[in-house]
Amino acid sequence: MSEQAAGGAMSLFTLLPLVLIFVIMYFMLIRPQKKKEKEAQKMRNNLQIGDEVTTIGGIIGIVVSLKEDTVVIETAGERNKIRVKRWAIQSNDTMHDDVE
Repeated sequence: MSEQAAGGAMSLFTLLPLVLIFVIMYFMLIRPQKKKEKEAQKMRNNLQIGDEVTTIGGIIGIVVSLKEDTVVIETAGERNKIRVKRWAIQSNDTMHDDVE
């Protein structure tokens, strides 16, 4: 009976480092990435007409129109308008005085 207990404890000690690696990876990689995605989604949902935004492709423009899943931005120069998906907005460069 003691040999089985020793064998069970031995297998527990061999699995423990693997479990610890997964826990560390979760807290160092997965959790911060999910938090960052949540903040980006909040930023995209709070866009307003007149905000200056930068797309993932590096296009800078001002929001002219908002729809459920698309945004129309006006670029500088000849006032060209481009329609992009909301997920393609990388950052909102306009500062708002939000009171929350």
